[in-house]
Amino acid sequence: FCGECLQPCLQVPSPLCPLCRVPFDPKKVEKASSVEKQLSAYKAPCRGCSKKVTLAKMRSHVSSCAKVQEQMANCPKFVPVVPTSQPIPSNIPNRSTFVCPYCGARNLDQQELVKHCMENHRNDPNRVVCPVCSAMPWGDPSYKSANFLQHLLHRHKFSYDTFV
Repeated sequence: FCGECLQPCLQVPSPLCPLCRVPFDPKKVEKASSVEKQLSAYKAPCRGCSKKVTLAKMRSHVSSCAKVQEQMANCPKFVPVVPTSQPIPSNIPNRSTFVCPYCGARNLDQQELVKHCMENHRNDPNRVVCPVCSAMPWGDPSYKSANFLQHLLHRHKFSYDTFV
């Protein structure tokens, strides 16, 4: 795992592997030097400005690239596949925006919820209900996640609607 993905797993009292969810000892985490070498050796063009950047620095570059930011600003969040004349049902739960279970911040989409919780509640030990899961038809609105931040990072890294 890259440091950015593994770091949140190390910030909790009982770290779990991001892949198999088995507890592990953070002191036994090793850097994959061969992978680091490859990421530092290979270059690829930025999807925004086409500048060639090493893969090790690509995330950092993309997050600060003005052309990528412009593309993302112009990208609609959701567009229906086919226009419909059917009325929008009023009894369907909102699955587009969520409330932070820690502080009650409202109108966060899934990515904003992940970012908000990582920036503001990284060290909050409280067990909370995942607002994304509880909004789903199969979600349990009373289930409190043992490690909400790890759950968010690994189960809600992308939107199901966008993926589908």
